[in-house]
Amino acid sequence: HVQLVESGGDSVEAGGSLRLSCDASGVASARDFRENCMGWFRQAPGKELEEIASIGGDGVTNYADPAKGRFTISHDDDANRLDLRMRSLTPEDTAMYYCAATGGPCSWLGTDYAFRGQGTQVTVS
Repeated sequence: HVQLVESGGDSVEAGGSLRLSCDASGVASARDFRENCMGWFRQAPGKELEEIASIGGDGVTNYADPAKGRFTISHDDDANRLDLRMRSLTPEDTAMYYCAATGGPCSWLGTDYAFRGQGTQVTVS
């Protein structure tokens, strides 16, 4: 059973940067970790959950428009960790951020994620 734990959320000023991390346990091997489709979602108060970035087992990445050019999703394979580096943050980025994973391929905005973490809060003022 895969478990995902997010960290790195914080309160920052507009224009600042953060790195969110998602540590995965219950994955059989680093190879299995890399082969998963993994993504980052966020949910702002009063708004729907939105997928903002994903990375497939083939390394192909996708980003929602608000994330393009500012966010970078990547694997740290040695640590079974998924990162989301965010820069030029604005108050509109304030949200709870979640990572998710599935054993199947990515299908941007349609991936059937099987696992999701509890989230980490990002607040930009």
